[in-house]
Amino acid sequence: MNSQRPDPDTLLKRVQAEEARQLQGKLKVFFGANPGVGKTYAMLEAAHERRQEGIDVVIGVVETHGRPETDALVNGLAILPRRAVEYRGTVLDEFDLDAALERRPSVILIDELAHTNVPGMRHAKRWQDIQELLKAGITVYTTVNVQHLESLNDVIAQITGVRVRETVPDSVLERADDVELIDLPPDDLLQRLRDGKVYVPEQIQHAIHNFFAKGNLIALRELALRRTAERVDQQMEVYRRDHAVVKTWPAAETILVCVNMKSRGPRLIRAARQMAADLHAKWIAVYVQIPRHLRSSQADRDRLVQTLRLAEQLGAEIVTLTGENVAQEILSYARSRNATKIIVGKPVRPLWKEWVFGSVVSELVHQSGEIDVYVITGEAREGKSVSRRNPATAGETTGYVSASVGVLIATAIDWLMFPYFAAANLIMIYLVAVIVIAVQCGRGPSVLASVLSVAAFNFFFVPSYFSFTVSDIQYLLTFGVMLMVALVTSNLAVRLRHQAALSRSRERRTGVLYAMSRDLVMHRGTGMISRLAVKHLRDVFDAQVALFLSDANGRVQLQRGEQSYFDLDPKESGVAQWVFDHNERAGFGTDTLPGTSGLYLPLVGSSGAIGVIAVRPKDPALLLDPEQLHLLESLVSQVALALERTRLSEEAQQAHVRAETERMRNAILSSVSHDLRTPLATITGAASSMVEAQEELNTVDRQDLARSIYREAHRLDRLLKNVLDIMRIEAGAVQLSKEWHPIDEVIGAALARLDGRLGDHAVNTALPDDLPLVFIDGVLLEQVIINLVENAVKYTPPGSAIDLSASANDREIIVEVADCGAGIPTGEEDRIFDKFYRGKSAREGGVGLGLTICRGIVEAHDGRIWTENRPRGGALFRFTIPVSKEQPAVEMEQAQVR
Repeated sequence: MNSQRPDPDTLLKRVQAEEARQLQGKLKVFFGANPGVGKTYAMLEAAHERRQEGIDVVIGVVETHGRPETDALVNGLAILPRRAVEYRGTVLDEFDLDAALERRPSVILIDELAHTNVPGMRHAKRWQDIQELLKAGITVYTTVNVQHLESLNDVIAQITGVRVRETVPDSVLERADDVELIDLPPDDLLQRLRDGKVYVPEQIQHAIHNFFAKGNLIALRELALRRTAERVDQQMEVYRRDHAVVKTWPAAETILVCVNMKSRGPRLIRAARQMAADLHAKWIAVYVQIPRHLRSSQADRDRLVQTLRLAEQLGAEIVTLTGENVAQEILSYARSRNATKIIVGKPVRPLWKEWVFGSVVSELVHQSGEIDVYVITGEAREGKSVSRRNPATAGETTGYVSASVGVLIATAIDWLMFPYFAAANLIMIYLVAVIVIAVQCGRGPSVLASVLSVAAFNFFFVPSYFSFTVSDIQYLLTFGVMLMVALVTSNLAVRLRHQAALSRSRERRTGVLYAMSRDLVMHRGTGMISRLAVKHLRDVFDAQVALFLSDANGRVQLQRGEQSYFDLDPKESGVAQWVFDHNERAGFGTDTLPGTSGLYLPLVGSSGAIGVIAVRPKDPALLLDPEQLHLLESLVSQVALALERTRLSEEAQQAHVRAETERMRNAILSSVSHDLRTPLATITGAASSMVEAQEELNTVDRQDLARSIYREAHRLDRLLKNVLDIMRIEAGAVQLSKEWHPIDEVIGAALARLDGRLGDHAVNTALPDDLPLVFIDGVLLEQVIINLVENAVKYTPPGSAIDLSASANDREIIVEVADCGAGIPTGEEDRIFDKFYRGKSAREGGVGLGLTICRGIVEAHDGRIWTENRPRGGALFRFTIPVSKEQPAVEMEQAQVR
């Protein structure tokens, strides 16, 4: 009864997941097999129903494709204006995500889930926009066709001959709260197509003879129906799990076939495959590993591997369970998977063994309840030698010898105790010996020890002594109870030993999986993930390991580094490519290229194969062990997910960089083109006046025009120089040419270069005489001071003074530039150092790069720069330059002479 109770931890996780889902919006997908089946129409009808219920419904994106009946349904619904985006000279209308988040409707309609956004938008795909809306608590109605599912991309291409470029991860559909199938028979859809309700007339015939061929429509319809049926089945499983339903619901046939190490396994697999094909059911091959299987011969292990491999080749799902009671493990798993039929082999053991030791088949039949159990005859035994046990190994022989010795030692101890203790105490010594032998040597030796203990007790310690004759009949009961207790305790001890062995095996497996998952989560980068994967696999399986990753052309490349320990045979160089192309295992122990020395497994992510792992253990038989093979597959799956996560992260980063580059390029072009107009217009006007009115201009006018040209050309030079400087700084191409400089000389040189640009602004300097020398690039630091002073000129009233001062402490020199302007708006203290940021109170134009350049130069000198508002009004800019404790002696002496 307790075994059927839900796991509290699992229930807690479900509750937490449900609470998290409640905070998000709901996703409803109108799912179809083809364009034109009426997905958008059904979505709009559902929207009108919600609107009539008083719910706020807004159209984010709806593509009616000019269909009158669909256009009519748009009327009456609020429409969110689209965002106009310029791309390659064309203005495109895209969904405005920010406007939707600001509007926050209860329900928003977004057509065409698989749509690709224009480059430069926040997200590359529309389904990513929808995910952000859901996180904001907004319910989304959307549409998608079956051909856009990522997992079906290859299947769709094979059916239709068309490779669909816009795809959606299957996880998006799986995450949906509701999926409504919009179905239309192929003949009806073709009639709609001929009536011009899907495409314009000039495209109809082309569509009918290509993508809309009737055979394609039938195949796509079947895919859509199957995918919807799978989702309904998953929903039923979730309901059964959440409500702790133990009984099987035969809504769909699921066949579970049980296999072991016997030779009849292939017959059971073939029978299950035939039944699954007849019933159109999914089927699962289950092997239950019990403790005694750990001591099985290599031949039995090989037979099991071949059976499981046959099941996998025929399309079964392979599951390995562990436990003591085979029947209970099978029934528990069958109910968890809602299996309707169980297939087992007919027992071949003698009937007396069934009575004494029990029967798995009998237990399954009696406890299966609503599950049908099919008992199929095993293959004919090839003589009695098939059923005989293998000869005892050296280890087993030693166990029986140890049992005999153990009983002899117990007898010796009892002989010493016999004069002083009662018979019951002597029996306890024998029981202790039986338990020790059971734990150390196993079931067979413990049974022998139980029988020998009874015989020894009878021979040495029961009258008449040194004889097996019993003088008192009550001792027969004593012997029977002693034997029974000895057998029971030995059996329990053996079971405990086996459970400990299974626990160690599980602990090792869990530890290996945890260690790898921890390392893979903690590190980033394809190279680091590859090295960690190879290291763990090499250590766990004592094998040579190689990892191959695919390039942009679909060719796998060996990842160098620690993988160099793998000696790649030139004859095997094509195996990895074959595994990647066919997404199947190959190499040693498989039916594909079995002559190779290693096992090659595909690294399969959610979107397909991303690479291949090759494993060549020192002991090739290791790969034939189902437990080891299952562990290897689990580790390889973890590696595949980690590599895919890394690739997706890198692709997302690259997409972000491209979007940021595009945004920066547009910002630069916008800012530079705006600020170029003024000096270019002035230069053009002055030059044209000098050319066209040359005879009418006197010398003074010509000089004024020439000065204007010179001034604006100089301004243009500063503008372009700032752009080039920021590009060099961000590219890391700034090379510092450091020398020892007095900071007052750097400030003086900067002010000299500003002569003529200050206008009517006075610069008040406060520079102490004892300022230390600094090891800096004097030219670049002059530029910092020039930019700060020019910034003060732009943002202060005419005629106001600018204060420039410097001070020093033990660690750094602090330079301050203060003005009497409006100051820095609250909250903008950090933003003013961003590229292209310009204050609103500037009296002159600019690109907004001057302060960004200052920050780059100061930070290149390991300094800091910041700003704050002065108490009496105005802005105060400060930057620091580190001071070395060891000042150059020669320069100091020269400074004192000056």
